[in-house]
Amino acid sequence: MEQNGRDRFEIPKEMRSMAEAGFDQARKAFEQMLASAQQTATAIEGRGASVREGAKDVAAKAVAYAERNVTVSLDYAQQLLHAKDLPEVMRLHTEYVQGQMKALAEQASELGQIVSRAAMDAGRPKE
Repeated sequence: MEQNGRDRFEIPKEMRSMAEAGFDQARKAFEQMLASAQQTATAIEGRGASVREGAKDVAAKAVAYAERNVTVSLDYAQQLLHAKDLPEVMRLHTEYVQGQMKALAEQASELGQIVSRAAMDAGRPKE
């Protein structure tokens, strides 16, 4: 490697800003989804034993999603550390953002289904 640092790989400011913006957007979407799920679980939980099960399902899914998303984010960060050039950084970033957006959409859909089932169970007359 040359002494003057010309062979050292550095991410340009614009690319770093774009990567950070994508990461921030994914984080905010997940945080909003998680907050919504927690609010719904808390609201439903007070409605009886049958609904508590639905709230537990929502909470369990939210925790599982959080664990998965953190793991994926850490894997992404580690991959960036080993990137050899800008095209590889761009490829990794694109794959990460696309994967996270798809995962967040799937997670929101699944949570919506769980919440709907819980709400339907809460609305059923007690036997």
